[in-house]
Amino acid sequence: MNPDITPALKASSPLTRFHLAPNPGPMSLDGTNSYLISAGGHPGTAVVDPGPLDEAHLHALAAAGSVELILITHRHADHTAGAARLHELTGAPVRAADPAHCIGAAPLRPGETIAVAGTEVRVVATPGHTSDSVCFHLPLDGPAGSVLTGDTILGRGTTVLDHPDGRLDDYLSSLDRLELLGPATVLPAHGPVLPALDAVVRDYRSHRLDRLSQIRAALAGLGGKAGVAEVTDVVYADVDPAVRRAAENSVAAQLEYLRTLHDRT
Repeated sequence: MNPDITPALKASSPLTRFHLAPNPGPMSLDGTNSYLISAGGHPGTAVVDPGPLDEAHLHALAAAGSVELILITHRHADHTAGAARLHELTGAPVRAADPAHCIGAAPLRPGETIAVAGTEVRVVATPGHTSDSVCFHLPLDGPAGSVLTGDTILGRGTTVLDHPDGRLDDYLSSLDRLELLGPATVLPAHGPVLPALDAVVRDYRSHRLDRLSQIRAALAGLGGKAGVAEVTDVVYADVDPAVRRAAENSVAAQLEYLRTLHDRT
């Protein structure tokens, strides 16, 4: 563990620390966890998800070590808005799956291994929350490694599928891919650190399949012709109005998935 942990930085695993961005909300929970990766004794760091355009937050990340690389898990602004400014502060290139969010470096390639900050980071393609979502596997981070999961796996609650960009078939495939990484520590972009990625993935998959069953039942009760709003009224009857749109996006993704299954049969 790095010994120079300041009050603003919290240890999250042997190779990582994080700084919580000041952007709490219904979708971002306590705020965005911006992670710093660095092997013990190495002066350099890699930053994952710089978060919002907040000067104090970005200066804290820049001051935590010599930033060699900035990595992005996906395109949403609560992860990317501060990337260009952190690049200005540090000169570090920015890499993401989406070329629109890259600065001074090539887009991330699924399956590539990046040597940075005295360790290695493996890129895992995990579309579903968004089409450009990736996770970062740190195989040398403790006995079982760790995975920075962005919004693909959260520390609390479940992930929204940002339909039509996010798709349930992609997401289920991504869960399968993550489960193969075993009991790695989960380092989510929102919420607390979790143990045992494979167990969390199984819970997530079970939740998705339960929701699909609920949606099938809602469609049957509504006569099979109901739209997104009507199904959401039934399946998410007690949803907070602040996250109603997110619920509708997830319902839309699941309805599309069910239609695709029907078309295949």
